[in-house]
Amino acid sequence: MRETIEDLSVVIGRELAAFQREIELFPDDDLLWKTPPGIVNSAGNLALHACGNLQYYVGAVLGGTGYVRNRELEFSRRSGTRAELAAELKKTAGVVEAALSRLDETSFAGEFPEEKRAMSFRTHTFLIHLGVHLSFHLGQAGYLRRFLTGDATSSGPLSLDELHAAR
Repeated sequence: MRETIEDLSVVIGRELAAFQREIELFPDDDLLWKTPPGIVNSAGNLALHACGNLQYYVGAVLGGTGYVRNRELEFSRRSGTRAELAAELKKTAGVVEAALSRLDETSFAGEFPEEKRAMSFRTHTFLIHLGVHLSFHLGQAGYLRRFLTGDATSSGPLSLDELHAAR
C-alpha cells in the first residue's frame, strides 16, 4: 500500500510539472487569461484551480497545512504572470509530496476526512480522483494554448521518462 501512495505522489507530481511546462509555453502573460468564444476558464484559471484543489484536499485536509482555499478567486481572477503560476504549481507539487509522504496506510485505506457534496469516499479513491481531475485540466490548458497561439508544440504532459525516473 505504501507503494501505491508513492505512485500517486509521483503521478500527481509529474502532472503538476507538465502543467508548469504548459504555462511556460504561453508566449506572454496576458494570453494565459484569454479564452476563445464558448470557453469559460482560461489556462491561468485552470492552473489556479488545480493548485487550490490539491493544496486544499491533499495539503490542508490530509496534511494539516492550514491552507485556506478561495475557490471563487480561482475562477474569477483575470491576471497574473507565467512565473507566478509556475511557482504556484511547483509549490503545490511540494505540498502534495510532503502530505502524501506522511500519509499512513490506515488513513489511505480509510474514509477521506471530509465529505464532498454530502458523499464520502475512501481516501485512495479520492486521491485517484484528484489526480484524474488534475490531468483533465492540464489537457484543457494545453488545448487552450494551442488554439490561442496556433503553436502545436507539446509540453510532454504524459512523459514516461519522468514516470520511470521517479521510481
